[in-house]
Amino acid sequence: MRVNKKYSCLPAEEKGIHIINIRAIEDIGYDQHESTLLNSLSKNPDADCKYGLYFRDGKRKVDYILVYHYKKSSAGKTLTRRVHHNDSSARSAKQDQPLPGRGVQLEMGESEPHIDYHEDDKRFRREEYEGNLVEAGLELERDEDTKIHGVGFVKIHAPWNVLCREAEFLKLKMPTKKMYQINQTHGLLKKINSVIQKITEPIQPKVAEHKPQTVKRLSYPFSREKQHLFDLSDRDSFFDSKTRSTIVYEILKRTTCTKAKYSMGITSLLANGVYSAAYPLHDGDYEGENVEPNDRKLLCEEWASYGVFYKYQPIDLVRKYFGEKIGLYFAWLGVYTQMLIPASIVGIIVFLYGCATVDENIPSMEMCDQRNNITMCPLCDRTCSYWKMSSACATARASHLFDNPATVFFSVFMALWAATFMEHWKRKQMRLNYRWDLTGFEEEEDHPRAEYEAKVLEKSLRKEHKHKETDKEKLTWKDRFPAYLTNFVGIIFMVGLTFAIVFGVIIYRISTAAALAISSTPSGRSSVRVTVTATAVIINLVVIIILDEVYSCIARWLTQIEVPKTDKNFEERLIFKAFLLKFVNAYTPIFYVAFFKGRFVGRPGDYVYIFHSFRMEECAPGGCLMELCIQLSIIMLGKQLIQNNLFEIGIPKMKKFIRYMKLKRRRSLDHEEHMKKKQRYEVDYNLEPFAGLTPEYMEMIIQFGFVTLFVASFPLAPLFALLNNIIEIRLDAKKFVTELRRPVAVRAKDIGIWYNILRGIGKLAVIINAFVISFTSDFIPRLVYLYMYSENGTMHGFVNHTLSSFNVSDFQAGTAPNDPMDLGYEVQICRYKDYREPPWSENKYDISKDFWAVLAARLAFVIVFQNLVMFMSDFVDWIIPDIPKDISQQIHKEKVLMVEVFMREEQGKLQMLETWKDKDKKKGENCNNHSPRLSRSHSGSLSSCHSYPLDV
Repeated sequence: MRVNKKYSCLPAEEKGIHIINIRAIEDIGYDQHESTLLNSLSKNPDADCKYGLYFRDGKRKVDYILVYHYKKSSAGKTLTRRVHHNDSSARSAKQDQPLPGRGVQLEMGESEPHIDYHEDDKRFRREEYEGNLVEAGLELERDEDTKIHGVGFVKIHAPWNVLCREAEFLKLKMPTKKMYQINQTHGLLKKINSVIQKITEPIQPKVAEHKPQTVKRLSYPFSREKQHLFDLSDRDSFFDSKTRSTIVYEILKRTTCTKAKYSMGITSLLANGVYSAAYPLHDGDYEGENVEPNDRKLLCEEWASYGVFYKYQPIDLVRKYFGEKIGLYFAWLGVYTQMLIPASIVGIIVFLYGCATVDENIPSMEMCDQRNNITMCPLCDRTCSYWKMSSACATARASHLFDNPATVFFSVFMALWAATFMEHWKRKQMRLNYRWDLTGFEEEEDHPRAEYEAKVLEKSLRKEHKHKETDKEKLTWKDRFPAYLTNFVGIIFMVGLTFAIVFGVIIYRISTAAALAISSTPSGRSSVRVTVTATAVIINLVVIIILDEVYSCIARWLTQIEVPKTDKNFEERLIFKAFLLKFVNAYTPIFYVAFFKGRFVGRPGDYVYIFHSFRMEECAPGGCLMELCIQLSIIMLGKQLIQNNLFEIGIPKMKKFIRYMKLKRRRSLDHEEHMKKKQRYEVDYNLEPFAGLTPEYMEMIIQFGFVTLFVASFPLAPLFALLNNIIEIRLDAKKFVTELRRPVAVRAKDIGIWYNILRGIGKLAVIINAFVISFTSDFIPRLVYLYMYSENGTMHGFVNHTLSSFNVSDFQAGTAPNDPMDLGYEVQICRYKDYREPPWSENKYDISKDFWAVLAARLAFVIVFQNLVMFMSDFVDWIIPDIPKDISQQIHKEKVLMVEVFMREEQGKLQMLETWKDKDKKKGENCNNHSPRLSRSHSGSLSSCHSYPLDV
């Protein structure tokens, strides 16, 4: 009966009626009605175990769930369950023999099913693994009588001694009995803080963990020898559910299964399909009338609701429920969203400044003035005709909204903002580390992944077969070289694919512009450029969204074939590949418009052609900055709206609906079974499994790039990012609380490799914005004209200065307009935007001196801007300390208090030892005062007196 001790499948007693005896009565011959009557006399076992949160005894809490699939016989559910336990009992005696037992004979006799050796192998592995878990101290309970047919659940409980042992192994910091006062501010700062608390009180979440604390418990790594230091008055709540599930998961990872292909824990068993899922349970329901208060319900009300979007996040409660790693993600997202508020305000001011000064902008006024009568050269060969510059008036006025002197200031501001954000996050991170008792925490090397162990075993078997070597093997760079080569070739191919798609969109723009110029009416030709730009950007957006999903799968596959050793290595390599591919995918079209469009056009009479027929694109007379703004805004808003929000809402809902339909199709027609309330582990099994934080971080990092990299061309980017993030926080919160299985809590003291990526984007943003301002916008040409060429110190004549002249008689054969009289008069000289010599010059159409003067000024601005802003960013980084002063004082205070606690403990031990020595001396004197005969007769007592201090 070892298995019956190992698995407590049903309650031992319920009001004097033994459930197993009831099933035995049913076997003897009682009909279903009588057995139902006996069952009705007993108490509802599901209510005792709080519908799956506890074992059937109602006392032991379920800390973890293992799920497996099994095939049921045609004889019915009751027989199958009974057969399973008979099989287990027989198998516990001898697993390698055919499985005896009455239940097996019944099943073979009635249906004679085909023997499935694959299923038997899985069952053997499960039994051995679960036996090893029991030997490790865990307590298990099996349940196959569920509403989900063909799915069995193994409930795992960690008793107190196992929790203490593992907490000591993991060096978990737990609160001690010692409490100390947290340093409070005094004087003016105290008054300011109290005023701020009163003002922000309406936007604080109504949770106990979020209230400001004046005292804190001293924490120390748990030790079984020093249990007297810890407050163990309530053992049930000393280790919370998050800590209990973490401890059980560590045991599951290191418990081996020798019948598997390689000796590994739960990861290999999940990979081989021995178990289909493994997860901790949620604390309970989050909605309903009679739902007991729990942390999940509180999080749903105060965090995962769109109605509390204006409130702070209850980060401490998030950490308590989901663990430090997820808590740090939401804390970082909250800090990032808060820092977007000042950036959005400044961006709105810059945009409003452009709106207010658009009527005072002399270059756009000159372009809109029809009296200037500037005739521009055709935008395409043959089919396009000459056009008036005044027809581009709307584009020129719109360009000023984003291309004005204030955008330069805003670029400098955003560079400093990025540096301040990073420093602010580092300080916030240190505060959280102190509050969550993570100071001094160092991540230990994780267990090897199942795939790595499989490759190592395969390599060792090959060597053992050849050379009879049994040394411990590991994968070297030679073993991984084919994977590295595949990674390199795959990434180059994906980057080339992205460039090819962007090139295809360029061809589309050129060909569509030419086609529309032929077919459009004279009034419609003025909107050709806007139509082509908008449709091309939409195509880019659709391609980016599709390739993002493709690149995610490819990055995961490329990382898997590398076979990283640990989960941390796997995650870091996956993040690097996914970020590289998605960065290139998202920003390549924007880089093209910002730095390449209009740069390699050539000139009238000597244009640059693609495939000898398509002429390269030109920028609008107002510059490419307006088009860059359109491209950036549509891609950014489209990604946020479609990919980040609709996909995150729609796809989980669709998966949930598909699972529901499958379960509905499988559901039995038994009315009693249908009406039975689901257990907690059944409900959680129907939720979506947690896939990690990489997708959540990735979308925010890409958004951070949109906000910082090209902010000079789109000052409203921080505002749209802020609005998106307000929704994103509650959307992610709702997903974690209501739609995902509860993830295993993972300890972490920082956000890992993402911080380095953020710093890299911040540095790159300074360089890109310097080039956008100097080469994409007209800021530098205007300065050069104002201080070098303007006759009266104003911008009058700037537009004419930037245009070169071309004699229409110099067109190449077959490229001149088909309708030269489209404007109603004969054109002899047309203008185009470039710095070149006029046709009446000796070196006609050569680059003029003005071009080199402007180029020198542009390069000088890039160098000065980049170094100045980098210096200012580093100065901000240096002047703001990484660790807040009060936190460093508290950490030092904790160390001093801990030393005092141990010193007092040592002094107490010494005093006790001195007391025992004094007692021993007195006993020795009493012994010496006795008579010699008495001394000889009590020699044993004397020896025991003298040996007592040694025992102590």
